[in-house]
Amino acid sequence: MEITSVASFIDYYEKIRARTNKIIGAVPPEHIDFAYKPGKFTIGDQIRHIAAIERYMYGETISGRESAYPGCGKELADGYENTVTFFNEMHKQTLEIIHGLSDQDLNRKCLTPGNNPISIWKWLRAMVEHEIHHRAELYIYLNLLDVRTPQIFGFSAEEVQDLSVKL
Repeated sequence: MEITSVASFIDYYEKIRARTNKIIGAVPPEHIDFAYKPGKFTIGDQIRHIAAIERYMYGETISGRESAYPGCGKELADGYENTVTFFNEMHKQTLEIIHGLSDQDLNRKCLTPGNNPISIWKWLRAMVEHEIHHRAELYIYLNLLDVRTPQIFGFSAEEVQDLSVKL
């Protein structure tokens, strides 16, 4: 997918974010510090990671600055409510940066943390893919906890199978 318009990208990204917000809304607050094994990201770390990478890596680099990713620990936000507030605030700030781009800026190059040049539109696409990746991990974490999770597109795989023609 090539991104040629800031407005159409923001519209698309907000739909992606709405799906991510649905899974975050399903997290029981008492499980915000759950990790599937010691030393791995907790649910809260996953949420803070999506937010901090979005704002401090992608937001900074598309602005022509170096990545300033601070990590994803509790020092950024502790507890469910504070983590969700942090998540939403980082998204708001990133959207302000993206709104400041012109459609022509999407073809401009920025530098990744590895100092590799990449077109801003490709870097924004990577940002979306990154969020989707971590959203999937949140689904797995919640499934490990036997927490009912929302369907992304309205149907489960089993329901799609039942609604499909039989070959």
